[in-house]
Amino acid sequence: MNKKNLSRRNFLKRTGFAAAALTAAPYVIAQDKSGSRLPVIGSGEHQYEVIHDWGELPAGHAYGNTHGVAVDAQGLIHIKHTVGKDAKIDDAVVVFDADGKFVRSWGKQYKGGAHGLHLSQEGGEEFFYLCDPKRHLFAKTTLDGKEIWRKWAPEQCVGYTKPEEFNPTNVALAPNGDFFVADGYGKSFIHQFDRDAKYLRSFGGKGSEPGQVSCPHGLMVDERGAAPMLVVADRGNNRLQNFSLAGQHIGFVKENVMEPCHFHTHGKLMVVPDLHARVTLLDENFKLVVQLGEGPGYAGIRTLTRDHFVPGQFVAPHSAYFDHVGNIFVVEWVEVGRVTKLRKLA
Repeated sequence: MNKKNLSRRNFLKRTGFAAAALTAAPYVIAQDKSGSRLPVIGSGEHQYEVIHDWGELPAGHAYGNTHGVAVDAQGLIHIKHTVGKDAKIDDAVVVFDADGKFVRSWGKQYKGGAHGLHLSQEGGEEFFYLCDPKRHLFAKTTLDGKEIWRKWAPEQCVGYTKPEEFNPTNVALAPNGDFFVADGYGKSFIHQFDRDAKYLRSFGGKGSEPGQVSCPHGLMVDERGAAPMLVVADRGNNRLQNFSLAGQHIGFVKENVMEPCHFHTHGKLMVVPDLHARVTLLDENFKLVVQLGEGPGYAGIRTLTRDHFVPGQFVAPHSAYFDHVGNIFVVEWVEVGRVTKLRKLA
């Protein structure tokens, strides 16, 4: 795309750049070893015990909206959130072990801007690609928060006149090292970069026609089929949209999604956290496997206290991630933050 009229120097100043086929089944109640009664949701081979408010958040920390989640190779669970108003510690990322014990935290520089948290394995090391729409940037970090680089809307892309128009939400990585950045809360472009973070192209843009998107909130490179393709949570259009890795439209998925937010896969299963109060599992052909924990919706609920949330139901799932044995961690767009572990039973 042609050069745009956006000053790199002004952008650096303003971003503070520093170098470097089943329907939802009613839940039933189960009893664990401690005597606590926990909901069980799902059906058939896909039943999960629901553990709301998972993880022992230490004193001084308070969740804001919980926006991102990832599980690393060691089984540590990383949660990205906006930081609650009552927090004494401003770290936007908290890390737990598999038993929910707090390990560490980091990310004061992303307070209030927490969003996508993409985990990548590169040459035997793991990294995060994260998005901060509040600061209009995306960045690459180590797992303990050391920033490797941070970037903004590519100057080559038309359509941007000021930094505030770029509000990235998620990142996806391709097998060859290319990565894609979704400007979900901005101009609805998807920007593609090579493994060295060199800009390649932009595609999408706001609209509803094939190849256009509206709030491309989440995205991932799906390798379950014969060839990898980019799957986009085209949330404003209430659909998924598939693209080639060169940005060409392939097709839509409109059934069984309402307000899709993001994706993760485990084997042939894809988990889709749907902002409209449910979590959906799809097979490799994007056919419905099961829908989990469907609630009435987030309107009027997401700003309330925890005692208003119904056990076994979701309010506003924003991100979800499988661990290595098929459990699912779900984080929600609620003001008090909520992390739920779906422990696989069957």
